[in-house]
Amino acid sequence: MLSKRHSEILRILDTQGTVTIAALSEAMGVSSETVRRDVRPLVEGGTVLRMHGAISLSSPAGEAPFRRRMRENATAKQAIAQRLAETIGHGETVMMDTGTTTSFLARALTRHRRLTVITNSTDVVRTLSGGEGNRIFLAGGQIIGDSGAVLGAQAIRFVQGYSAAHVVISAGAVEAGEVMDYDEAEAEFGRALLDRGERRILATDATKFGRRGLVTVCGFARLDVLATNAAPPPAIAAAAAQAGTALLLPA
Repeated sequence: MLSKRHSEILRILDTQGTVTIAALSEAMGVSSETVRRDVRPLVEGGTVLRMHGAISLSSPAGEAPFRRRMRENATAKQAIAQRLAETIGHGETVMMDTGTTTSFLARALTRHRRLTVITNSTDVVRTLSGGEGNRIFLAGGQIIGDSGAVLGAQAIRFVQGYSAAHVVISAGAVEAGEVMDYDEAEAEFGRALLDRGERRILATDATKFGRRGLVTVCGFARLDVLATNAAPPPAIAAAAAQAGTALLLPA
């Protein structure tokens, strides 16, 4: 039988997706050790997945975690992607990482022509490879997990050979002035992309605001645009303004 705290953990995970133990501890007003004890039976029972110091809900049988994340906040991600696609012209070069919001961006770009796309996402490649006149470059290296992300030193060396008018990265968490993720390899790849872009964009839905990840990707000073679906909290908005990071919101 689920306790009140177990039910609260599941409610938070259903709302926010992946959450760190520290964030759960703060949200529930209990110690991290108490959260770990409460999480243990949920993990053992298969309800919750543990990964890199964070947890998420398990997927239904036969459904991959990335596919489930594509369903989470899908309307918001589609709105972000559509607005961002409007700022990218035919024939331009775009770099993007692996993430659900960047996958939605790829779908929003299917009517664009003659794009050059450099990515580590096999999903982005599948989505855009049939576009009229498009040139698609997939980073080399090891494909990690069900998301189809190509990560590692070889992938980073690959993207270092290119530059782009637009670089789009995703994130697992955003605090005031800081972009974070839950995986070091993904964070490292995101940083490598930011080095190669003229217009550097973070595309993330508003549920990521005020959350802490495990690994810092970058500060706002490295971003030209924050593309999201709703105005961020005051602290994040102030940090963006101070860094000169423009907000891009759906019309």
